[in-house]
Amino acid sequence: MSSTYIVAIATFFATVGVADIAFIFAALTKDNTARERFTFATRGVLIATAILLFFALLGNQILDVFGITIPALRTAGGILLMLIAIDMVFARHSGGTSTTKQENVESQERNDISVFPLAMPLLSGPGAISAVILLTTGAKSDTEFWLVLAALVSIMFIAWITLLLAMPIQRLLGLTGLSVVSRVVGILLAALAVQFIFDGIKASGLLG
Repeated sequence: MSSTYIVAIATFFATVGVADIAFIFAALTKDNTARERFTFATRGVLIATAILLFFALLGNQILDVFGITIPALRTAGGILLMLIAIDMVFARHSGGTSTTKQENVESQERNDISVFPLAMPLLSGPGAISAVILLTTGAKSDTEFWLVLAALVSIMFIAWITLLLAMPIQRLLGLTGLSVVSRVVGILLAALAVQFIFDGIKASGLLG
């Protein structure tokens, strides 16, 4: 059962973007006070957690409404995670786990960034939402389901701490340290993505 938690932690770590969120948050709040940064971080994490828990608890119902099967979701989710992993390994930003250039421009004009772009799309973007539905609907027992939720809450707590320590982390790691962390996590996520695709195709029965 512990493997379920570890896989979920690794997947959420990559799709939530914990590795690089400190740098984005530090850049967006460089002119804010420490109290304002604490407020933004706390509110943003709470909102993002609520969004992801919503999809975690209602994932099966959402799939039923659109007529999506679990094998199709695992295959599609695996492909999406693979694209995110490629972005991480090659240090590209397509919007799967970070903001686009247009979103960055808009965020600079906002006084409160806790909802946009922090909660959505930074913390609970398309990659994180896909991952949470993928992992919760793929849980084989109630215990695995709750382990996935525990991993989600753990990662959101880590993300909150990371945001609060954004300035020191930025100074400590620098761009080189961030690049190393992102690439290592990206390689691990790529392997997980391939496994999701394999499991989805196998469960679909297409191979007989």
